[in-house]
Amino acid sequence: MVHLNRYIFLAVLSLISLKSFAQSRQKALNLNTIVEKTNNIASQQPFEKVYLHFDKPYYAVGDTIWFKAYLTSHHQLSGLSKIVYVEVLNSLDSLIKTTMIPVQQGTGKGTLVLDPLLYKQGNYRVRAYTRYMMNFDPDYFFNKNITLGDVFNKRVKTHATFTAANASKNPPINGRIRYTDEEGKPLTDKRVSWELMRGTASLGKGRGTTDKNGYLQVNLSGEQQGLKESILNTTISLENVRPVNTSYSLRSAFQTPDVQFFPEGGYLIADIPSVVAFKAVGGDGLGLSVKGSIVDQNGQEVTKIQSQHLGMGKFTLTPKTDASYTAKITLANGSQVSYSLPKVRPFGTSLVIDPTDSTNIAINIVSNNLYLEQNKDKVFSLVAQSDGVIYYAAQTPLNSSSISASVPKSKFPSGIVQFTLLSPAGIPLSERLVFIQRPHELKLSLNTDKKAYKPKQAVQLQLHARNDSTDAVGTFSVAVIDESKVPFNENAETTILTSLLLTSDLKGYVEQPNYYFKSVNDETKNNLDLLMLTQGYRRFNYKDIISDKVAGLTFLPEQGIDISGTLRLLNGIAVPNGKLLLTIGNEKNGVETLSDDQGNFKFSNVLFTDSAQITISARDNANYKNLKITLNGESYPAITPASTAPDEILNIDSTLTPYIKNSEKQYRTERLLEEVVITAKAPPKPRHTQYPALSGLSPIPDHLIDGSRFTGCNLLINCLQTAAMGLTFMDNNFYITRDYNQGNRTPVQVFLNGMAIDVNGINTVSPAEVESVEIFLRDDLGTVNRTYQSNGVLVINTKKKPEGTRISKAELENLLPKSNVVTITPLGYQAERSFYLPKYTPTSTPGADLRTTVYWNPDVITDKTGKASFQYYNASGTGTYKAVVEGIDENGNMGRGVYRYQVE
Repeated sequence: MVHLNRYIFLAVLSLISLKSFAQSRQKALNLNTIVEKTNNIASQQPFEKVYLHFDKPYYAVGDTIWFKAYLTSHHQLSGLSKIVYVEVLNSLDSLIKTTMIPVQQGTGKGTLVLDPLLYKQGNYRVRAYTRYMMNFDPDYFFNKNITLGDVFNKRVKTHATFTAANASKNPPINGRIRYTDEEGKPLTDKRVSWELMRGTASLGKGRGTTDKNGYLQVNLSGEQQGLKESILNTTISLENVRPVNTSYSLRSAFQTPDVQFFPEGGYLIADIPSVVAFKAVGGDGLGLSVKGSIVDQNGQEVTKIQSQHLGMGKFTLTPKTDASYTAKITLANGSQVSYSLPKVRPFGTSLVIDPTDSTNIAINIVSNNLYLEQNKDKVFSLVAQSDGVIYYAAQTPLNSSSISASVPKSKFPSGIVQFTLLSPAGIPLSERLVFIQRPHELKLSLNTDKKAYKPKQAVQLQLHARNDSTDAVGTFSVAVIDESKVPFNENAETTILTSLLLTSDLKGYVEQPNYYFKSVNDETKNNLDLLMLTQGYRRFNYKDIISDKVAGLTFLPEQGIDISGTLRLLNGIAVPNGKLLLTIGNEKNGVETLSDDQGNFKFSNVLFTDSAQITISARDNANYKNLKITLNGESYPAITPASTAPDEILNIDSTLTPYIKNSEKQYRTERLLEEVVITAKAPPKPRHTQYPALSGLSPIPDHLIDGSRFTGCNLLINCLQTAAMGLTFMDNNFYITRDYNQGNRTPVQVFLNGMAIDVNGINTVSPAEVESVEIFLRDDLGTVNRTYQSNGVLVINTKKKPEGTRISKAELENLLPKSNVVTITPLGYQAERSFYLPKYTPTSTPGADLRTTVYWNPDVITDKTGKASFQYYNASGTGTYKAVVEGIDENGNMGRGVYRYQVE
């Protein structure tokens, strides 16, 4: 565990007199109690944070995502956990992929292959965490939106706009979608059907025809509830090509802002001048520029207001007792909306903090006269913590309506500092967040041997890492991209600084986080302080710590892959000192262990890659035929909605045009055959419609998984956990994801060739024998759900064997379960892959090199002079190439550097 003594800085505010402090001390909560309890928790339950550095901001289906994982704790590379889990979820929060990354000395590396059979065009979310992080709120997992374009399965490009009327509480939405072919020509007179979905519920259906310019008008009635959370699915029919499906979120249609007000310190207190911050966001979650005025209960204007950055702004107000205040906001269309400010408290005390000075934080504890009279000379405590560690603590008697102090910023690390004012009884009274940007953090400089290059020419890139005036040794990752093909708003980038120092400690969405770090100046500092005034922060709670109500740890940091279980007789009696053998794949040599007195056993730190077959046998024991092995299950976090939804792109085709055009050249011309529509009738394949018990289901499943998807799969149930769209696998059952997240624990009913089975029956099915899997998120007639008390249906259809085929004895034995031998295909470590680096010579074969990521290196280590160098070759593209380096030095300082050069 981390030793924290070196972090603690205790101080007495400059205006405290030693005499009054001594006289009042017995009335106050012991300051040492606060510090000791807090730092004990920080030592026993330190926070871990994960950040993933990706090679670029977005991708196309068929690409490979390259990333490096940085795992930190208390501003240092973490030595706690040795495994990071990386998940990919679609926009409906269905789990697509889970991968396990080994971590050494706080870093790991991995890839995500965007298989065209698993992915399609759309917005996806990458979530990363350790099992130890599951002890805490999942809101603090790493989450990032990743947008994918698609050139494999798309023959149509679209651009949509949705606008909600402002006239009513449930306004109608007018939608306009333009359909064009790959060349940009409008698709005229084409039939389009649409369905409005909220989760798995259908809110309405319709159809229409595109006009001469390829436009389709869609009008959605305001009587339909939940339009803001709905998805519009459209299907356009084309000649000789299968129908093309496209989905759209309707959030962006609602632009009437939600405006919230945040008095500094937490409350409006009578007769105390208060800074009140506000934030206005539209239906898409992005900030909206607003202006207006604040009026009192008599309609008298008190002050004018206007947002200054991404919908955020602030104003000063001295509230009066028994007064109430309202904000009158004028919208862009001239209409006006009213919002109530928080109620005024008749008495109280609050923190007023000014962090604008470059070296010190000015702190002021202000109280109104009524509160001062009731609490005269009582001792209050002020504590400041960052990342769970107290860096500053002080006490003062309340002997004035204003008590001031100055705290050096050098006492705190970079990142969010939470100042909390505590009552004599230890009750939090006022809180204020401050962001510390240290001026001498890690500086990462990149340079090339030339300022301009030719296509396919060798580049020598050098990194120099310095911390103030000292060369820095650290671990880094470097990506070089062709920026002309991958343009992106740098303010919106997710970086090691925005993630580990900012968003990992905040609840809610932070818009354009890199704006605050890209170019630090007075304006960005002021706007960052606005963010601190308006953003939710609930990672740390003194009330629970002081009252000893902090929950214990359920999940310990993983040191490797453990496989555990119990060995018992068939009658349930535990078998002590039983021999168990674990083998991996076809390896002859295995690992042995013995069960304890209660029959429990564990194989620790087992090394195997994902999809490896693990066999655990108890056959080396006497009376082995009467033994039964039961394996313990693994826990995974529930899938919770992330705050990354505002980053989702509505019109991917137009937004990612340069990248998609380049991908078309890469994949269509080099790897793909054009689609051929076969009109001849194919032999019928096994389907659910062939079974009477399932005849009440829709002829068309919500999701259909072809059996070819399970090629190379060792255990069907494991592969289904990632391939079953719209379903979540928890507690050995499948559930409809949306319903599960809303608390519905009714499982999905599984059928095998029309016969109802439990989930364990899936283990008897060989993946190679699967013809298809059909998933039904709805049972409109209720014929299955009522019969089996289920919610949703999963149908496994196996291939039909030729008539007359006899089953062999070995095949028959494989169908019979064995209690003393267990074969599983658990989640294992991801197999390591190397980034392809071509080498060009004057005699190289001519041809276009269309790579967008030109160089990726996650293993950069600087030497004692703080330097590292590497060589690679440019691609064929001309224009600006962008090199990005991120990483952490051996002292825990984080840095990021950006460098550009020209290819002509």
